[in-house]
Amino acid sequence: MKYFFKLIRLILTPVVLLIDKLTEPAWPEYSQKEQARLDKEAAKLSLYHFRTCPFCVKTRHDLRRLGLNVELRDAQNDAKYEQELIEGGGKRQVPCLRIQHDDGKVEWLYESNDIRDYLEQRYGKAA
Repeated sequence: MKYFFKLIRLILTPVVLLIDKLTEPAWPEYSQKEQARLDKEAAKLSLYHFRTCPFCVKTRHDLRRLGLNVELRDAQNDAKYEQELIEGGGKRQVPCLRIQHDDGKVEWLYESNDIRDYLEQRYGKAA
């Protein structure tokens, strides 16, 4: 059974990566001032992800659609990020958005739909 899932993963990985590339949304056109404001806000965010996770693909597309330059942390291939995710967020689940609030508090937001809602509310149409 273990080898069955490895085979499925081996077959689906290039498919997911191809779909990711083909369906990548266009970067929005913001003024230089507006993009700088968004970049400053996005510096407080980090996305822990796996490259071929479909929910992570969806979340990365949301970031791109909103024009957010968020640091991507590959928790599947980088043990440091995996450990940060487990220690900070409490579980090895992706996607997970790490949010550094202005008061220094750190929030770990799981679930692609919850992340999408947060991003849309906070940055949608360059809020």
